Amino acid sequence: MKLNELNAISPIDGRYRNKTLAFAPFFSEEALIKYRVQVEIEYFIALCELPLPQLHGFNNEHFKELREIYINFSSDNAQKIKDIEKITNHDVKAVEYFIKEKFDDLNLQNYKEFIHFGLTSQDINNTAIPLSINDAFDNVYYPEIAKLIEKLRALATEWAKIPMLARTHGQPASPTRLGKEIMVFVERIEQQIKQLQQIPYAAKFGGATGNFNAHKVAYPTMDWKKFGTNFVEKVLGLHHSFPTTQIEHYDHLAGIFDALKRVNTIIIDFNRDFWTYISMNYFKQKIKKGEVGSSAMPHKVNPIDFENSEGNLGLANAIFEHLSAKLPISRLQRDLTDSTVLRNVGVPFAHTVIGFTSTLKGLNKLLLNQEMFEKDLEANWAVVAEAIQTILRRENYPNPYEALKGLTRTNAVINQKTMADFIDSLEVDEKIKTELKAITPSNYTGI
Repeated sequence: MKLNELNAISPIDGRYRNKTLAFAPFFSEEALIKYRVQVEIEYFIALCELPLPQLHGFNNEHFKELREIYINFSSDNAQKIKDIEKITNHDVKAVEYFIKEKFDDLNLQNYKEFIHFGLTSQDINNTAIPLSINDAFDNVYYPEIAKLIEKLRALATEWAKIPMLARTHGQPASPTRLGKEIMVFVERIEQQIKQLQQIPYAAKFGGATGNFNAHKVAYPTMDWKKFGTNFVEKVLGLHHSFPTTQIEHYDHLAGIFDALKRVNTIIIDFNRDFWTYISMNYFKQKIKKGEVGSSAMPHKVNPIDFENSEGNLGLANAIFEHLSAKLPISRLQRDLTDSTVLRNVGVPFAHTVIGFTSTLKGLNKLLLNQEMFEKDLEANWAVVAEAIQTILRRENYPNPYEALKGLTRTNAVINQKTMADFIDSLEVDEKIKTELKAITPSNYTGI
């Protein structure tokens, strides 16, 4: 059966395939195989550049030919490696045998035993995976989050002067401005992105149990720790974790997943706020011809994009939570539980980007209902009580808080006239009364 959106088990490879396809070059099985080939080739070249005595004679032209193996890597190459794996029952060993066949084709068979020299499979996996994650961030994640931030910032600017009633504990509170409330989320997201970008993409590279045992016994005078650090950091552009066991300890990777989870949590918070604003009729939504909001109620235009985003980001966070909690734990020098878990790294990334695009789609549908903002403010004159009692405190008026409390906690309607009558009853200068009467729910919005 050929995979398509109708028979895929996971919606990220089915229903949402068009939104997640950009991650395929980084998190698919073919992508992982290609990154493994890249690491093996670059490692062999690094051994040549040491140089190991048996690898004298290689030059830049040879290196170019070798690099073309992964630069021009194809789906047919990936399938070839999978076919080899059916025999070896070992994915990394299949990569090694594939490259050895390529060496035969290039008439380099005398050197092919230095492919995967002294390494364990985790030296390849624990460099290939952070390489793929790094590239996925640069090519997909950061551009997608940037689109969402850009839209939020634009709306914050567009609606900067729209006064709105704030609600704390669900109750009317000191007024704010719509643009400012959106900027709160922009600031929160950007702070987390800054923290995320400080976490290194760490990689393990040191042989079967992390000590370069095989390298040291074969070439005891070589500084293999220096070689490993130079290879990981200068050639691959990753952070070399040392010392390690057979595997990378994944502490930095756990930090990345936790940071991603915090970003998602902030956007979930945003989704819920705007879902609520829509339910309060602060916003209407653009209607697309032919779309149906409810199978039974023709009038409905549901805030489905914010709901879709919340659901996908929540699912992503559940997986990020498992990844960050599980990966740093491994029995003794290594167990295999990290292997199957790491194969799912792309899943929460995919759900995350589905969430981003859904929030963005929801934002693009919003139609500001300014009349409702104004109506809500006008119906809640009690919120200027804070302003009035604060100015009265400034003027040393006796018990101003208590006076306003007595006024505003009655069941009587509080409106502009109520407030004006109260101000007129105060024993303060006319200048102060004028100052107090100038305060309205629409202009009492702070800085």
